[in-house]
Amino acid sequence: GERYDEWMRIRKGEAKIVLGPRSAIFAPFADLGLIIVDEEHENAYKQNEPDPRYDARKAAGIMAKLYQATLVFGSATPSLRAYQKAQKGEYHLLTLPNRVASRPMPRIKLVDMKKELREGNRSIFSRELLSTLEDVIARKEQAMLFLNRRGFHTYVFCRECGDSLICPHCNITLTYHAAFQQLTCHYCNYQRPVPNKCPSCGSAFIRYFGTGTERVAKELEKVFPDVSYLRMDADTTRSKGSHSKILRQFQEKKAQILIGTQMIAKGLDFPEVTFVGIISADTLLNMPDYQAGERAYQLLTQVAGRAGRGHKRGEVLIQTYNPEHYLFPAVIKQNYEEFYNKEMDIRLNLEYPPFSYLVRILISGFKEKKVLERVDYLRDLLKIEIGRNIKGVEVLGPSPAPLVTLRGRYRYHLVLKGKNLRELQNLAHIVRREANKLGSEPRTIIDVEPQTLL
Repeated sequence: GERYDEWMRIRKGEAKIVLGPRSAIFAPFADLGLIIVDEEHENAYKQNEPDPRYDARKAAGIMAKLYQATLVFGSATPSLRAYQKAQKGEYHLLTLPNRVASRPMPRIKLVDMKKELREGNRSIFSRELLSTLEDVIARKEQAMLFLNRRGFHTYVFCRECGDSLICPHCNITLTYHAAFQQLTCHYCNYQRPVPNKCPSCGSAFIRYFGTGTERVAKELEKVFPDVSYLRMDADTTRSKGSHSKILRQFQEKKAQILIGTQMIAKGLDFPEVTFVGIISADTLLNMPDYQAGERAYQLLTQVAGRAGRGHKRGEVLIQTYNPEHYLFPAVIKQNYEEFYNKEMDIRLNLEYPPFSYLVRILISGFKEKKVLERVDYLRDLLKIEIGRNIKGVEVLGPSPAPLVTLRGRYRYHLVLKGKNLRELQNLAHIVRREANKLGSEPRTIIDVEPQTLL
């Protein structure tokens, strides 16, 4: 009812400005003149469930043409595809190189957690982080501690050299499957047993990494038992109004430290926050996704931007077991161009978007045997179609989706990769027609240019 009332106000011309999520692009304007897509790099602009799985950024481009309106994309960390278009002159690039009132950007430092381990510190907090936090507390300022813990991405890495175990074909972190005691690539289904020693350096310090905001909070209590803190994650924001309540309490300085996931990474403006501690950058880098580097750069830059938004300069400490990663020099210098050039070289070598297009075909069902039969049948169908008259299209998989079971359903997928989007769309139409003949269970989900393969 509320949505209908707003819809009618827009249609009657009573509202001149509409603020909303991706569906707001379809508001019934008669004379649309300006569309602003803020934080254009966000995955949320692409609908993942249910159909039609549209991308509001593309829809905005079409609407702008229909209305002859101006379209503005805004982001401190643009998506690679958008920035590539700007470099080619398809978009007009406008830069904002300075902060409001010319306030300095925060100082960003890396902490090598391998060194901490070698010197006897087995805590999740580095000594430098604790020392900086102690100074902030003494000065009555505020701090944020960030950890983007997601329960499904446990990965295996060496605590001696910092290397993660990577698929040799896809340059994607291998995911550990406890049921089979093996590592699997969720793109091409490459598999290998868990090694007893690190393939890179021979160390026996092979570990499964995973910690969360709750553990961070408990560890913080041990070190600073008298310091007030708030925790903001999916567990603490379930009840109605809890999100606003936590932010209000922090704004009113009822707590000196805010611990959180990506909920605290962007859009927040607390002038008294002078320090941001990123507990583990590795949880961002070691996602089973070819976009892991891009997402990590975006999130690290966004969360670093929470520090020093007032009159005092901010400090940021990033803890990592892999300080040699190509991402960090650009993050420390806050140099998007440097990151963009490096990441684009990698994408070009691997022929990943924006140098190609992807179509994901996900089969989901309650009976694993039926799911496997369907996905194998569609793979064979696609290979026959490609063999007839299509060149330059690669079929990856089938393989288990990273979230192999969800709400009791087994999930397997195929990924089509090619440089001609129209050809991929034609193949997707063939799969759709065949899936309709085969029936609705198991489900066949087709996602053109997916933003996630999880």
